[in-house]
This record gives sequence, structure tokens and C-alpha cells, in this order.
Amino acid sequence: MVRSILLVVVALGLVIPAAPAAAHSYAATVFADVTEPEPGLVRTVLEVEYVLLATDGARAMDDADFEADAYADVQASGRDPQRLTTAMLERHSDTVLGYVLPRYAVEAGAESAGASACPNELAEPYAITIRDGVPHARLVIDADCRDEVGAAPAVYRISTELFPGTEPGGKTTTIVSYDLRSGSGVANLDTDQSPTMTTTQDWGSRMGEFLILGAEHLLFGPDHLLFLLALIVGARRLRDIVMVATAFTVAHSITFVLAALGLVSIPAEIVEPIIAFSIAAVSLWSVWGYWRHRRAAQGLAAVGLRQAGASGAGTSPAPAPSASMRPTGRGVALQERTAAPVLSAALVPPRGFSSDDWTRILVVFGFGLVHGVGFAGALGIDEPFSWGLLGALLVFNLGIELTQLVIIAVAFPLFVLLRRRLPIASVWIQLGVAVVGLYWFVERLLGAG
Repeated sequence: MVRSILLVVVALGLVIPAAPAAAHSYAATVFADVTEPEPGLVRTVLEVEYVLLATDGARAMDDADFEADAYADVQASGRDPQRLTTAMLERHSDTVLGYVLPRYAVEAGAESAGASACPNELAEPYAITIRDGVPHARLVIDADCRDEVGAAPAVYRISTELFPGTEPGGKTTTIVSYDLRSGSGVANLDTDQSPTMTTTQDWGSRMGEFLILGAEHLLFGPDHLLFLLALIVGARRLRDIVMVATAFTVAHSITFVLAALGLVSIPAEIVEPIIAFSIAAVSLWSVWGYWRHRRAAQGLAAVGLRQAGASGAGTSPAPAPSASMRPTGRGVALQERTAAPVLSAALVPPRGFSSDDWTRILVVFGFGLVHGVGFAGALGIDEPFSWGLLGALLVFNLGIELTQLVIIAVAFPLFVLLRRRLPIASVWIQLGVAVVGLYWFVERLLGAG
């Protein structure tokens, strides 16, 4: 018992301080939609988080007034992103452009050495867009490469230095969707690790980046990881975790693709609290099932002992033995032989699927539908359908699934061993997980309010 409590305390100490109030605030995401209206003129519709631009961007440019004005703007709008205007962006345009333009570059003839960035400028007025309930500053940037591009389709190199080492996760992802004369596709850039791509980059390497992105999202997304932990700890057999993990996979894959393609849209202030609630619900469900099975086992064991006593004495069933009237010798052996099968029948899961098993699978499937919307919100793609986009979505999802399988393969055997040595440990772990889920649920409800 003491070791179980210590385990829960350590787990809570690690999870709660590091856990964000929203599922995907561990990193920033920038969106870039790149086209070529005429040969050599590369236009990028760049969307960056408004608050991030007004904090990290303002600090990088040493413009404290921009940060203060943006904060006042957010407060004056009642924290409603729909009410924000471009007034602060226009007032501090020198800071905005001074930060963004040098840090987002397009180069022509990128396959040759010594290529230089094409001059770029703001082509349209600022705008505010809303992605997943978060306000973004929209900048339309033209990179003029016409002096360096001939009649043949040009190869371009796109690079970003936007928001390096962003807190609290130290990562900024730029999702680039491009449709140029030399090719089209979707790519993923990491400001700190892989900040550059070329428009002739092979499909395999681009999809490999999305595979890694999916794996990282599960590993560094504490709520999805904790939900998976609740499923693993609550599984009594390998078949249990396989079935619930499959249900979770199928469910979140459906809504992930639909949401990422813009066919399903649920506000983050609804999705995030439900995800947190799902963690607590699955954990408490497992705790309730444990205590229910334990009470049933104790009842059956008591019946078995009474039957054993009756058989040993040749009389009617006797009450459960007290400390002063314990049977000895042959009577003890007979009682143990009689009671053991009864206890085993109660504690060992049935071979088939019970109604409880199917209910748990359906509950996990329902919560998986919500988690899929959360996964799609992290990727942030809601562009029109294309085969390249669909491929990126599926590979991103594959990264999530492969990581999930690895975690199950490693963690499930460890929890089986722990359950054998200390059966009550799984209950304390589930209670700890439930506390974290409820903590996030309340925090996100208050934040949404």
C-alpha cells in the first residue's frame, strides 16, 4: 500500500506541473500555403499565432509596447478571438514585418550552391483568422524570384527561422502546403531540427517527417498519453488492451481525417475538456470494475469455505471460521482445495467478452472520436482535399499508431508483473490518473469560461 501511494505521488509530481491546460500547447504551429501566381513570383499565405507573434516576436524585436498593446487588445475583446482586429498589427507593422520577413525565406534554383533568398514583401493587408479557436495573424508575402527564373519550372527552397525554442516544449512546426509549377505537396518543417525543404524533395522523406510528427504528438501530448496509460492499466488480459486500443484507433482515425479535411469542426473549448474528462472516466471505470469483481470474489470465497467446512465435518454448512476456531490438518487442506477453484473463477477473466467488456469498448470508441478531433487540431490542416494532403494525414496517423503499439508492448508486461506482486497498485495508479484528468477537466472548463 505504501509503495503504491508513493508511486502515485511521484507520477502526479511529474505530470501535473509539466501538463498544459490544453492538449497541444506544448508547441507552436505555423501554417504556410504557397502558390506561384506567375513564373518566379512565389506567394505565401502565412498564418502565425497572434499571441505568439506579440510575445516572442515582440521580445525578439525589443518592442515591449507591441506586447503590452496586444495584451490590452485581447483583454478588451473579452478574450473572444472573433472580436480581435488588425489594429495592433498595423500599429506595430515595422515590428511584425521586421520579425517575419527575414525569418521566412524562399530561394530560387535551390539545387545549386550559393542560392540567395528572393526579396519578399507584404502583398496584402493584414487579417485575423481563427484556427481551432485560436486567433492567427495572416500575412500574405510575395517573394520575387522573377529575375532568377526562366521559362522552365523552377525549383525552390523554403526555410523558416520563426519562433525557435518556443516554450514550454521548445518546438515550432511549420506545415507547408504548396502548389507550384515544379510540383505540389505537403511538408513539415521544424524550426530547430529541420527548417528547410525543397519543392523537389522526394515523397518518402516528406512523409517520414509527418511520421515523426505523429509519433512526437503522442509522446509529448500528456493527455493522449495519459488516456493510453489508463487503458493499459485497466486491461486484465492482452486481448483486452488489443480490443480497446483497436477501438480507440478506429474511432480517432475516422474523426481525425474528417476534421483535418475540414468536414467536421468542433471548437477546442469543447474538445479539450471532454478529452480530459475521458481520462478520468476510463480510469474510474476500471477502479469500479476492480472493486466489483473483488466483492464478488470475496462472496464466492465465503461460500466455498462454508461448503468446504460442511464437507469436512459431514454436517450442514458452517459459518466462516474465526481466529479462535480455525480448522487444522485435514480440514484446512480440504477447505483450500474447495475454495481455490471458486476464487479462481471469480478473479480470472472469462474467456469470452462480457457485457462489461463490450460496454468498455464502446465507451473508449466514443471518447476516441473526440480524441481524433484533438489530433487533427494539432496538425492544423484544413485545406481542400488533395492526394498529397490525404497521404500526409494518413502517415501522421500511422506515426501515432506505431508509437501507441510500442508503448503498449513495453508498458503492458510491466503492469502485469506489478499487478502480480502488488494487486492493489493498479487501483492506486488509476486513481492518480483520474485525479489528473479531473484536474485538467476543471482547469479547461474554467479556461473556456
